[in-house]
Amino acid sequence: MAGSETTKANQGPLTGIRVIDLTSVIFGPYATQTLGDMGADVIKVEPPEGDIMRTAYPARNPGMSGVYLNCNRNKRGVVLNLREAAAKDALLKLIQTADVFVHSMRPAAIRKLGFDYETVKAVKPDIVYASAWGFRSSGPYADRPAYDDVIQGISGTTDLARRRGGEAPDFAPMVMADKVAGLHAVSGITMALLHRERTGEGQQIEIPMFETVTSFNFAEHLSGAAFVPPLAPPGYVRVLDANRRPHRTKDGFMVVLPYNDKQAKGFFKAAGRPDLAEDERFATARARAQNVDQYYGLISELIATRTTAEWTELLKQADVPSIAVNTLEDVIEDEHFAATGFFVEYDHPSEGRVRTTGVPLHFEATPGSATRLVPPRLGEHTREVLGEAGFSQSQIDAMVASGAAIQAD
Repeated sequence: MAGSETTKANQGPLTGIRVIDLTSVIFGPYATQTLGDMGADVIKVEPPEGDIMRTAYPARNPGMSGVYLNCNRNKRGVVLNLREAAAKDALLKLIQTADVFVHSMRPAAIRKLGFDYETVKAVKPDIVYASAWGFRSSGPYADRPAYDDVIQGISGTTDLARRRGGEAPDFAPMVMADKVAGLHAVSGITMALLHRERTGEGQQIEIPMFETVTSFNFAEHLSGAAFVPPLAPPGYVRVLDANRRPHRTKDGFMVVLPYNDKQAKGFFKAAGRPDLAEDERFATARARAQNVDQYYGLISELIATRTTAEWTELLKQADVPSIAVNTLEDVIEDEHFAATGFFVEYDHPSEGRVRTTGVPLHFEATPGSATRLVPPRLGEHTREVLGEAGFSQSQIDAMVASGAAIQAD
């Protein structure tokens, strides 16, 4: 059963940090949600039509999709029509109260809007200014549009499916590039905040998806091309082998990875084939790496001879890394998460009972929270936030009346 959690007082490690968030889709919102989970006061600034992920399927109510809910908790929502001068002035005033400004527009677009680094720095000299975009601004691709699929294609990610025997390039079945880049945005922003704490100096940070995901992929896949001249083509052979896959048991699937020498011997003994541990193809880590296709193929043949439950017990006793394969539904009900309370349920004012993932990081002294603030409705906190920035009630009324700002009903 999923855990439950009540709203907690803000005590995360980023308590006291204010973030102005002009991002949408998943890359930026995933990053700023993480900052919010850790205690930052995140102000999500949206256009009148809202973040496009509000319209993803499924949803109980318009503008509040399941994807939106799980990328925008611990934020307050403001709507400003930045085509209007009054809205631009309001945003500049909000920036003066902030520590971090993060956007996900292309370089030309953010300049045209009037919120490039130099403009923002002029009103808040020590701002940490984060640009979450597709490509580094100094390169020829700087102003090309970029979404997750585009970056998976250009970074070599889609080629990995072909390299392991697929008929054609294919996408990783997740919004992988956005989330990888989002985590880099979190680390970049927090490092820049540490620098500012030490020196008083703000700075601009670029988090380009192309460079970020390529770095992520090539940690292992540069491989033989790490040498000049190359010793082998790029691509880490072990993980690209077609036999590296969940293995079918008599009644299901298991992941089994006897990696080091002790584990390989333990696996062959558990399988009733201790003789294979002496086979020159499998006796050492180097030999197994050189014969990885045969090694994984043999594991697959042996795993097919018993049930998942039988293998689970045998391999647990042998201390061989292994696990039964979970479906997405299984993950939600996993006994480990039930014990740790990782999946959290709470009551949303407009969406009813909802579930979200908990905070994966654990801080003993300054724990984060997944439910300090529920995901905001479009423009839910416009009046509240503008009031905190120093606007009078009559000034806010005028902005709402003109359409420069929108307050949710």
